[in-house]
Amino acid sequence: MRNQHRFKRHDLAALASQAMLERGLEPEFPPAVQKELAGLPADLPPQATAGPAAIRDLRALPWCSIDNDDSLDLDQLTTCQRQRGGGLRLFVAVADVDVRVPPGSAIDQHAQLNTCSVYTSARIFPMLPERLSTDLSSLNPQQDRLALVTEMLIDAQGELQHSSIGRAWVRNQAKLAYDATSAWLLGEAELPAAALAWPGMDEQLRLQDAMAQTLRARRHAQGSLEFETLQPRVIFEGEKVLDLQQQEQNRARQLIEEFMIATNGCCARFLAAHGGASLRRVVRSPERWARIVEEAHKYGEQLPNSPDAQALEGFLARRRRADPLRFPDLSLVIVKLMGAGEYVVERPGSAPIGHFGLAEREYTHSTAPNRRYPDLISQRMIKACLAGQPGPYSPAELEDLALHCTRQEDAARKVERRMRKSEAALFLEPRIGEIFAALVTGRGEAGTWVRVLNPPVEGMLVGHAPEMRLGQRLNVRLVGCNIEKGFIDFAYMQG
Repeated sequence: MRNQHRFKRHDLAALASQAMLERGLEPEFPPAVQKELAGLPADLPPQATAGPAAIRDLRALPWCSIDNDDSLDLDQLTTCQRQRGGGLRLFVAVADVDVRVPPGSAIDQHAQLNTCSVYTSARIFPMLPERLSTDLSSLNPQQDRLALVTEMLIDAQGELQHSSIGRAWVRNQAKLAYDATSAWLLGEAELPAAALAWPGMDEQLRLQDAMAQTLRARRHAQGSLEFETLQPRVIFEGEKVLDLQQQEQNRARQLIEEFMIATNGCCARFLAAHGGASLRRVVRSPERWARIVEEAHKYGEQLPNSPDAQALEGFLARRRRADPLRFPDLSLVIVKLMGAGEYVVERPGSAPIGHFGLAEREYTHSTAPNRRYPDLISQRMIKACLAGQPGPYSPAELEDLALHCTRQEDAARKVERRMRKSEAALFLEPRIGEIFAALVTGRGEAGTWVRVLNPPVEGMLVGHAPEMRLGQRLNVRLVGCNIEKGFIDFAYMQG
């Protein structure tokens, strides 16, 4: 691995494993998990469908999944029914992972250790073994699966009128991908073949898209923030690097995002209505709001002295329109000043902290139990409520889990960010000596940071350079890449 020219995908995978260990995450499933997995039956145990909570049969509904092209761990399905007055009855099904992963099992203990799947281009480190996350507990096409279904009645203006949660059998009728579905919604491509196979799926997708856009407009009017951060990933073909691409937001991603936000809010309110403590996902009102006000002032904008999500969203929207080229850099500054999200325990009667970025007062993570442990915790708590049983976690256990999940998700993000740097260095290494157009994105004691416009990667400016302002355009020459450390060095080009 010393010769950078010989770095391959498997070398990056080894670096990712080491980064996991350094951050207190376990990259491999231990022998106890493998043993438990080997004895796992394909059929559900009888107790999975036993109990007082009724299980509906919703398999005949036109369910579909929309995810990344290569996603195999399918957590959610969506479908809807048109209502009078332009509203919708929206159904969101979330895979019942709990029936396959009992608390205290070896699989559960490993999932609780890492708390989430970690995604790098060279290798994915799933929270659950693939036999579960991509098979037995995945909402795979044409397979009968148990799920928790949130049913929402939403009017034509996007206001939630009523919601309920229950257990149900579901069946994924069409496995769809974001990019192809979005292209069809925008009239740029044909309806994907998987949707063509189910009569009426085109109308389903149109209805869902229209409601998602209504929900999206309503959220932003209430102060939900929209950022644009650059997180490009390397595309491999076997061991060979093909490209470095930025994941683009599109209509299909927005559709799923809106429905998952709505579902998470319903789940939080359901748990609160049943009088127990719950694990919430929060982003606190920014303590560094004064710094955000200063940042806005640089652009001739005046924000209120107290945190105001609607005012901040208005400022961000105007900056996106005025200067889309530099908007990702502004987004990153504001995201850092707002502070990271965290998990907290909220008890009955306490004022909810809320999610400042989403302008939601009650919010939990519940829609991705194959990929996030807090979602599995929420699922178990909801199922206990449905069965009229005591909560599966004591308040003290929930407090410990909230702290642990916050810490481990932060570690996972740092691993992913660290590996994106190494992936970018691997992609650029053959292009040392080339000249790129760039923007100045940061200055500090360590030096000046620049972002290349194409491909969208950031690196350090080394050697002599004149004084430059943030956002200034310049040309730089790529002079060095350290793949192991994720360093990319550029030199200033005059003229």
